[in-house]
Amino acid sequence: MTTSAMHDDHHHEPPAGWQRWVYSTNHKDIGTMYLIFALVMMFLGGGMAMVIRAELFLPGLQLVQPDLFNNLVTNHALIMVFGVVMPAAAGMANWMIPLMIGAPDMALPRLNNLSFWLLPMGGTLLVLSMVVPFFGGGAPVTTGWTLYPPLSTQAGMGMDLLIFTVHILGISSILASINIIVTIVNMRAPGMSWMKLPIFVWAWMFTAILLVLIMPVLAGAVTMLLFDRHMGTSFFDAAGGGDPVLFQHLFWFFGHPEVYVLLLPSIGVLGTVIPTFARKPLFGYKPLVGGMAFLATLGMVVWAHHQYTVGMSLAATKYFMIVTILISVPVGLMIFSFILTMWRGAMTFETPMLFAIAIIVMFSFAGVTGVMLAVVPADLQYHDTYFVVAHFHYALIPGALFGLYAGVFFWLPKWTGHMYDEKLGKIFFWWTTLGFNLTFFPQHFLGLAGMPRRIVDYNIQFTEFNVVSSVGGIIFGLSHILFLYIIIKTVKGGEKAKDQSWEGAMIGTPGLEWTLTSPPPHHSFTVPPVVK
Repeated sequence: MTTSAMHDDHHHEPPAGWQRWVYSTNHKDIGTMYLIFALVMMFLGGGMAMVIRAELFLPGLQLVQPDLFNNLVTNHALIMVFGVVMPAAAGMANWMIPLMIGAPDMALPRLNNLSFWLLPMGGTLLVLSMVVPFFGGGAPVTTGWTLYPPLSTQAGMGMDLLIFTVHILGISSILASINIIVTIVNMRAPGMSWMKLPIFVWAWMFTAILLVLIMPVLAGAVTMLLFDRHMGTSFFDAAGGGDPVLFQHLFWFFGHPEVYVLLLPSIGVLGTVIPTFARKPLFGYKPLVGGMAFLATLGMVVWAHHQYTVGMSLAATKYFMIVTILISVPVGLMIFSFILTMWRGAMTFETPMLFAIAIIVMFSFAGVTGVMLAVVPADLQYHDTYFVVAHFHYALIPGALFGLYAGVFFWLPKWTGHMYDEKLGKIFFWWTTLGFNLTFFPQHFLGLAGMPRRIVDYNIQFTEFNVVSSVGGIIFGLSHILFLYIIIKTVKGGEKAKDQSWEGAMIGTPGLEWTLTSPPPHHSFTVPPVVK
């Protein structure tokens, strides 16, 4: 055997041990790493939220100094958005999209490896941005996740680390998105036309397109910020002829579509989970796809509703108000699509389905408060109060996080080969739902009563609601220890998952919920289910 032949022989052995993960180009391994990374970051970001709520349990300063408090608020948001929801959704996309479209892997496996490994780098910089002020790195970043100047032009070295964090995580998102788009466009199995794609795949198609369009804008904004900080420019400095409001426009041009980046993957999970447990095909597949397209498009042109108070012209304000209210149309359409899928179905209530139903109920509530915030004269009162905090947590925790929980419980048997403990899953569902509502429902009233957001101390009149909210926050936070336990227990063993993990789901097509025949049947089952 020649040396080169021996070398080739050696080359084709799959790497084992740590190398299997570090060098992995396998979509399942990379998906698993994304999910683990998100889980680790969830405990970090969630821990920060619990410190915030513990501080606000009573008026006065308890645990942290004001600067550190504001820094916790900033990093909690950045970690939850870039470190938890997006990587977890990307993990599901990596795992499921190739399986759903009948592709052997993602289109660009090495790019896939790179887009994952950029995440721990970005995460490390994010954590460092919190640590450097303690070692003489200047003032901590106290801007909130929006990074508005002039606060962000005055912060210390932590701000520079945050700017690089945003760049690295942005590159990761763009690369992953390109990979997903190319995979869906080029690697569908023969016969799988666009209108036969599972709704989860469609949801990711729109998510990836949005990310490619908006991420460069945020990158541009923070680069200009970096130049203002170190190169003597004054893009956002009024004294030098710049405009701090320009940063707000650039940031929210990214920030508002980003909300849909967080929500769309969960809509995809709902479109998979609900038909399975209602044992009926998805109601209104084409309108749902159209609704997602409409949502993504409209989401790009409503950004300034986050800045009604900056003094825009009447015409601009009026435009943003009307278009923002219009956004409730596709959202309402989707909710009705899911409700009508469940209508007269043979429903069972396993953990993923419980999360799906909870999403519909609680996200609808966020829709109502969203319309309130869209109306300019009302928003002038609510702006920068706890009402806004309550609204976006009702949008993002049910809309993004609960969707991810539904997906995790739904696909855990597929990912691990074992069934999770259904009883513990249900306990986790009720525990976390109760804790969530206890935390954020009172915040609506705090906001309506005038309590400003992002403050470390508050007037004594707000005490009772803050006590309730903080107790809820601790309950909600602790529920995730059970979540971790369920996952570890499932990975280690337990009942073997059958070909068809969900009993009686989609009768006649074993395991339809994870793979589709190609071409798929035009409805979801070969034999219509019998309603008992």
